[in-house]
Amino acid sequence: MAADRRLDRTEELYQRSVFCGDSRGLDEAGRLLDAVEADLSLARGKLIHASFLEQRRSSGAAAVADPGELQFFERAAELYESLDDVPGQGRAAFWIGCFYQVVLDDDAKAVSALERAAELATETGDNLTLSYALRHLAFADHKAGRLDSAKDKFSESTRLRREAGFWPGVAANLIGLAYVSAEQGRKDEAIGFATQARAVARECGAGGMIAMADEVLGQVSAGE
Repeated sequence: MAADRRLDRTEELYQRSVFCGDSRGLDEAGRLLDAVEADLSLARGKLIHASFLEQRRSSGAAAVADPGELQFFERAAELYESLDDVPGQGRAAFWIGCFYQVVLDDDAKAVSALERAAELATETGDNLTLSYALRHLAFADHKAGRLDSAKDKFSESTRLRREAGFWPGVAANLIGLAYVSAEQGRKDEAIGFATQARAVARECGAGGMIAMADEVLGQVSAGE
């Protein structure tokens, strides 16, 4: 149910209680507001995360973590759990893991949350969230030198994103595959992945991904 519909329903239940003496819907109204708050908390945390990434891109220096990001994600997780919203729990677990990995560079805490997100997303058939969890678990594998495992996770994430038609995400994963292949010494394969990434990004208008694909192409061609 869309947020505005949930709020409309809450108002209806409020008026029924106040004006008609029928308070049986107040518990339902509370749950609807919890669901709205959970979605809003997740959305606010994601916006803070986007601001962090933009700060890191534009400043060329270490961006400053906003503790509110994690607080919003943890609040969302708490509310989704109280509502028995398993897909929501999976999404919140992913973003908690993403915060620890990307913002705090703490893979030890990140991997636990990301694995939980992958488990919940698999359970509920939420393949988009699963693709995100696998992508970030691939980052952890790459950082730890587990290159074959990283490639497997990037590849599975890419397959899921292709099925979902999430083309900017496909381009992002192809760039990840290019970096892994380059580290494995597979220069031609790396160039192939980066070239594919550039083509997909151009087709879907993902300018940021085009720039990243050009960057990896330049590095691989230069033998870096």
